[in-house]
Amino acid sequence: MSDLFSLDGQRALVTGANTGIGQAVAVALAGQGASVTCAGRRSCAETVAAITDAGGKAEELILDFTDPMAAKDVFEGAGYTILVNNAGIIRREDSVNFTEADWDAVMDVNLKALFFTTQAFGRELLARKQAGSVVNIASLLSFQGGIRVPSYTASKHGVAGLTKILANEWAVNGITVNAIAPGYIATNNTEALRDDPERSKAILERIPAGRWGDAADIGGTAAYLCSKAARYVTGTVLNVDGGWLAR
Repeated sequence: MSDLFSLDGQRALVTGANTGIGQAVAVALAGQGASVTCAGRRSCAETVAAITDAGGKAEELILDFTDPMAAKDVFEGAGYTILVNNAGIIRREDSVNFTEADWDAVMDVNLKALFFTTQAFGRELLARKQAGSVVNIASLLSFQGGIRVPSYTASKHGVAGLTKILANEWAVNGITVNAIAPGYIATNNTEALRDDPERSKAILERIPAGRWGDAADIGGTAAYLCSKAARYVTGTVLNVDGGWLAR
């Protein structure tokens, strides 16, 4: 039972690993023994240093998911068994004023890139008859509408849907596909909300835990979903939201 949560011998790619949730996930996977590729459109040197300084194995890879096909050639022959799709962007504007450019930008990164990255990963595992794990970072807004973030909300609903269809198709091949739906986590995407005292207060009053989540709160959940302990867990969208949806 000692290796139930171990990721020794696994190779993982985490997108958007330069900061926030992606960084926390990369550190958590490495802490369980995985060799982690930290991918992002900006340098992930800080994340790599945090991992290697702690005795883990990590490298960085520059990938810009404004090109949804950026990772199409990354997986072939590379030995990856874990993929965490964390890269994402957000645009805020009243729905009545939302532009086509902002809609397309968010959907390309948050949904289209996620699908085609996962497709490339899954294609390689299927060719090798190799089991593996996919973890998608969804959102509280995979279940709720939100305010002034129409493309983000639509994309995160889509992430939940893709998680389920890919889980259905690949379960027989030993590939699990799950998602984590964080609530309000202190990351770059929520900085504007946290900097608005009235909005931040209103949000905190509706969270039973009474606090903004920390990115590290997500890391352990991702590591669990990639471990032997979760081999029979697939197609789930786990709420990590401080009790918000439980109210």
